[in-house]
Amino acid sequence: MDEFLAERFEGHRDHLRAVAYRMLGSVADAEDAVQEAWLRLAGAGEVQNLGGWLTTVVSRVCLDMLRARKVRREEPLETHVPDPIIKTDPAEEAVLADSVGLAMLVVLEQLTPAERLAFVLHDMFGVPFDEIGRIVQRTTANATQLASRARRRVRGAASPDGDLPAQREVVDAFIAASREGDFEALVAVLDPDVVLRVDFGDKGVSKLVRGAEKVASQALLFARGAAGARHVVINGAAGVVPMIGGKPRAVFCPTVRGDRIVEINILADPERLKALELPPAE
Repeated sequence: MDEFLAERFEGHRDHLRAVAYRMLGSVADAEDAVQEAWLRLAGAGEVQNLGGWLTTVVSRVCLDMLRARKVRREEPLETHVPDPIIKTDPAEEAVLADSVGLAMLVVLEQLTPAERLAFVLHDMFGVPFDEIGRIVQRTTANATQLASRARRRVRGAASPDGDLPAQREVVDAFIAASREGDFEALVAVLDPDVVLRVDFGDKGVSKLVRGAEKVASQALLFARGAAGARHVVINGAAGVVPMIGGKPRAVFCPTVRGDRIVEINILADPERLKALELPPAE
């Protein structure tokens, strides 16, 4: 493959990664999908609209991966936490407005593969429905309906306020209350209908807890790792990585709306934590 085409592909890589990550909720799977597009490009011959062609190929690869995942998945979707994207550089906090929140990805996990593709491509990337229809091998009207059904489900996704410093204040209040074992202070910082989702992976017992008092009871356990908690930006929102013995114990991603936490997603799967790009141990 000539060097010029390779350079053109690299110019589309970030966009393709963004599409694949939103489709799959997995950093590793997204990289695999992009790599597969690169391999298919080698035998594609002349491509007129490279960006559109690559987006279509990546979307089809992701669709196949999602369908295979649906067949083999055993864990309840409600307790699966997608891969978080963690930023530690304050200069990168400007990505807030362009990020897809972890709570949104949790909801996307509950869509059918075709619904997820239609919503991601149209609502997040502006791909026309006629192109989406060709990818899922349905009519334009069917593609429109898929996105519409997905949109109704996604409306319930918790979305954070855009003020990152204000988010951090609420998260700090949560951490302080956890450290002090202050149950009432924990309840005060939680929305009455807050949802806590903890993904321990295949070897642990994942949890789904609803309601401020029940979540506060679980949150008191967070105090064991809160002493070494490090502030990070997770999918554009204020988050925390609890550290024990210099190693990340979990990725803690709350969704803050107003002055309350409305959702908490925690990735505590040891195997997946090893694979993620986490802050270096201090």
